[in-house]
Amino acid sequence: MTELTPNDLRYTATHEWVKQEADGTWLVGITDHAQALLGDLVYVQLPSPGTEVDAGAEVCVVESVKAAADVYSPALGHIVAINESLQKQPECVNQDPYGQGWLYRLQPSDAGAYANLLSADAYLTMQK
Repeated sequence: MTELTPNDLRYTATHEWVKQEADGTWLVGITDHAQALLGDLVYVQLPSPGTEVDAGAEVCVVESVKAAADVYSPALGHIVAINESLQKQPECVNQDPYGQGWLYRLQPSDAGAYANLLSADAYLTMQK
């Protein structure tokens, strides 16, 4: 499978992707690169809505048949929603990491922090 890195998203050095929504919230998930390294996901431990998070703080855990990995917050803010369908279908992260496999929605404290995240090109360069 060819790894994807959509240009319309932002990225973190810890392999999270971020999509800024029209309402100012951010959808967050793990990149195609990260899910490919982990292999088939079997469990996703999601945060509770309302949880306050710091930039770089552990927010949730994804577990595969190979390993467990922490997922970090791209910014200071609070969790406003989680992808509840992942409780029964964690494989959605493998099948559609940038769509149905999103993990949580973050209300950032500083919307301007989005500009500080990595572009697709910068993320790809970092992987090399």
